[in-house]
Amino acid sequence: MNWKGISRNVGLALLVSSLFMFLSVLVSVLNGRDSAFSALLISFIITFIVGFFPFIFVHTTQAITLKEGYVTITLAWLLSFVFGMLPYALWGGPFSVVNAWFESVSGFTTTGSSILDNVEALPRSLLFWRSGTHFIGGLGVVVFLLLIIPDSSPVKLRLVNMELGSLSRGAYSARANRIVYIFAYVYLGIFGLALLLYLLAGMPFFDAICHAMSVTATGGFSTRNASIGAFGSKWIEGVTMLCMYLSSLHYGMLYLTIITRSLKPLNNSVVKYYTASLVLFAIFLGIGLKAYGYCNTWADSLWNGLFEIMCISTTTGFAIIDNSTWPGLLCALILLPAAVCACAGSTSGGLKIDRILLTFKTIGRHIGRILHPSSVNEVRFGGRVLKDEDVSPHLLYIVMYVILLSLSILLTLWCGIGWQNALGASITSLSNVGPALGDMGSLGTFSAAPAAAKAVFTMDMFLGRVEIYPVLAVVAMIFDKRNR
Repeated sequence: MNWKGISRNVGLALLVSSLFMFLSVLVSVLNGRDSAFSALLISFIITFIVGFFPFIFVHTTQAITLKEGYVTITLAWLLSFVFGMLPYALWGGPFSVVNAWFESVSGFTTTGSSILDNVEALPRSLLFWRSGTHFIGGLGVVVFLLLIIPDSSPVKLRLVNMELGSLSRGAYSARANRIVYIFAYVYLGIFGLALLLYLLAGMPFFDAICHAMSVTATGGFSTRNASIGAFGSKWIEGVTMLCMYLSSLHYGMLYLTIITRSLKPLNNSVVKYYTASLVLFAIFLGIGLKAYGYCNTWADSLWNGLFEIMCISTTTGFAIIDNSTWPGLLCALILLPAAVCACAGSTSGGLKIDRILLTFKTIGRHIGRILHPSSVNEVRFGGRVLKDEDVSPHLLYIVMYVILLSLSILLTLWCGIGWQNALGASITSLSNVGPALGDMGSLGTFSAAPAAAKAVFTMDMFLGRVEIYPVLAVVAMIFDKRNR
């Protein structure tokens, strides 16, 4: 195992985190050196030293193998979580070691779940760091690393292919080492658009920056206890829905739409299916909100239904309405999109609407084979014909998702979590959605969950963010006798 090459690449990822810690220190200084100044400064120094340390001994970027690439991705994420929890743990307050770990993992994986009962009690610098972890995690720890690695490096090509799955790469008409720049351009473009629109909608500057980072990453961390609902502005809510929708689409399609100045790249089955499902679930939820008396008018019920469904489907996790007292039918209406979520190639988590559509197409092909054995039945997806070996990894991913979800539910039930919270929190953690149901709902927190349950939820968040395969590959390598 080429540990020198791995350590250098992981060190680059930590340097990215240290940069945002330094920016948070500057925010603290601008706010009169608030109470998080020392915690952030110490965290910055430690993270920078550890991140820079490998460069003393490894002077050039070395080529890595497939196995070493998986180790690099896994360690880059895990160490980002570890060092990302330092500002919370050193600041103290509600942040025990377990809570600091939970908040860090939730931030970097863009899940948006929180243990904070009073977000507004945090100093501004820590709020900025909190949203900054979303920003880093949304673009991706590894993608930030790839932006630093030279184009000529063989490491870059391998990590691009590993970090972006085949469904994500499908819509990019560019070389692999160019894809990372396209992703970054679109990501920063949505961030700039969100920041500008929030300011025009009347959101204060600091809140606008933090919410722009969160909505671009489809995270959900807010600077207010009542989330987006605290601003009481339909304009701000409308801007949030627009940016959530953009961030949940395939970035390659958005890039092609911009450079061709045409909506044709978005005229495909995945976007149509995704948009139609958003509208359909929003209508059903809106009807339910009105029928159960949670909204007084049809306009409010449909608006709140659309906002809630978009928050869930895009895995953003903002809120303008409390879902803690909803009946089972309304809860079921948000759990299904919470598992499926948005498009591949976006910052959203979950199974991805692409895999669900691919599954339907595959089922249709097999039924066609049964009815017409002599006919040629092909699975066409994204303008190309897929072979069985192209389809099977995505079908297996759905199976693994269901297995891990079932295991998570059983473990959290064993930890003492009620069945509703166990089901809702397991789905929203594995899909990186954030808010769940009941006490852990849209305006609730995970603070009352036992430490063991929080550990399970953070593992769900991690597996959901890296899409399971890299972690399973590393675990298999550990137990593979041929690697000993």
